[in-house]
Amino acid sequence: MKTSIDSSGACDLERHVFSGATMATRYSAQCFAPANLDLASLHTDLDRAVKSVDDEMSNWKDASDLTRLNQAAPGHWLPISGNLARVLIRGIEIGHETGNAFNVGVGDAVDAWGFGPGTPDRTACANRVAPRPLRPADEWLEVDANGRRARKLASVTLDLCGIAKGFAVDELGRVMDRHGIGNWLVGIDGEMRAKGMKPLNAMWAVAIERPNSSHREAMAVLELTDVAIATSGDYRHWQEHEGTRIHHTMDPCTGAPLHGGVASVTVLARTCMDADAYATALMVLGEDRGMQFARDKQLDALFVMREGEGLRTKGTGCFAAS
Repeated sequence: MKTSIDSSGACDLERHVFSGATMATRYSAQCFAPANLDLASLHTDLDRAVKSVDDEMSNWKDASDLTRLNQAAPGHWLPISGNLARVLIRGIEIGHETGNAFNVGVGDAVDAWGFGPGTPDRTACANRVAPRPLRPADEWLEVDANGRRARKLASVTLDLCGIAKGFAVDELGRVMDRHGIGNWLVGIDGEMRAKGMKPLNAMWAVAIERPNSSHREAMAVLELTDVAIATSGDYRHWQEHEGTRIHHTMDPCTGAPLHGGVASVTVLARTCMDADAYATALMVLGEDRGMQFARDKQLDALFVMREGEGLRTKGTGCFAAS
């Protein structure tokens, strides 16, 4: 795995920057720490953390815990990692909270519409689809956290793309904590988590991306500390189907991809796993129901809607004035 490391002086601490390949993209990590920080050990542990999550939760890897669970017969208990158990349980909880707007069992729909690992011919797959509502995960999935095992009660394919990346970001943060570092920013794509401050009491600056599929540009910049941020949007993984733009996020209530309406949702939360999953759920709920859920849950959420050739924003919590 290729990893780049850079460091530069800053006050009485040094800034250290790390990056490496993971999940078909790259992770990034930066921190301010004393000059005697063991850089080699830290970057090894960061690499190991994201690799472990990918090896456990990827449905693109034949040997992952998730793939083995997907291939297991209904009713059969399968040993899984403690991390996967935690993610599955939290996914079930958020699915329950959001009225099934978040569902870890969307894998069959993702594959059918050409966004999964085994569906290279997207048009042919989409034309064969017969969308159907998905049962809530707590009706067909049992997780024994203490025994580190899980079983499906029906033939369902799990997909953790709406939560695993956020969990991997949290794992990067836990690595920083284990190394005694109190000021850091870690992330994978648009999922980020910050702790502490930069020198001179400066907060971490994080950009919110404008939902544009042709190029990348910042829509806004937030200053954060001790919080995680995640964005779900329609502008990275999408396709045209019968003249309609559809994207990879599935609506569990229909079993079909989302289209139109909300372009992106950004959420702040205590953990990046939660921010990731809630951002996905709010995309599914849409502007009106999503805004109401965010208010009821007291979430900081920014909704970006497409209107003709322009964009309109609406927010809750710290984004309410947006």
